[in-house]
Amino acid sequence: MEDEQTAPRRNFYGRVHGKTLRASQKDYLANDLEALRLRGVTHSENPERVVIDPIQVFGADRPLWLEVGFGGGEHLVHMASRYPEVSIIGAEPFVNGIAMLLGKIRLAGVQNLVIHPGDVRDLFDVLPEKSLSKVFLNYPDPWPKSRHHRRRFVTPGYLSLLARAMKPGAEFRVATDIPDYVRQTLEEVPQAGFELISQTGQGQAWADWISTRYEQKALREGRDPHYLTFRRHA
Repeated sequence: MEDEQTAPRRNFYGRVHGKTLRASQKDYLANDLEALRLRGVTHSENPERVVIDPIQVFGADRPLWLEVGFGGGEHLVHMASRYPEVSIIGAEPFVNGIAMLLGKIRLAGVQNLVIHPGDVRDLFDVLPEKSLSKVFLNYPDPWPKSRHHRRRFVTPGYLSLLARAMKPGAEFRVATDIPDYVRQTLEEVPQAGFELISQTGQGQAWADWISTRYEQKALREGRDPHYLTFRRHA
């Protein structure tokens, strides 16, 4: 349990557990997660909120990327495999998604990524300023009800922390199938210090994009993807 005197009062919304895990997924969590978990992020491990050193974490001075809410992990593993010269952090609190990612990592054998299995805001607390070169937000929880829009990632409480951690000129990619999420993204992200570079639709994703299980579900259900690219201001 976090130290109540050091942990900030943050409301966390969303699922942490889903369907019962398969035996293989339990094996991944029991045997693989600890080796891949980014240390020094939780308040119990780092109550003083000392900034972590990505060079020490990855053993090399390389571009640092982040995927916020990696879902089943297919995009994260794809990017790690395609770009072995970068270091990648995946942040996700959903245990079932973490288990799926661990299975994909074991199969792919990628060695340039680590996992924060929790609230990404805790990670932002301890990342060095201007350390991230690229950030991905793929099919985030839409929180469709109007009264829940403040829970979305594209709100000032998250975006101010994101902006602090990103280098000038760094790229922020957002993929979503929810038109109102696009609306809020276009309203909120520029106010946090970003410039819109491109906004495209189905069939016009990034050249290195891999369609995720959430995108395939959206297409089956008749919802069109939207791809937005922002650049962090200098």
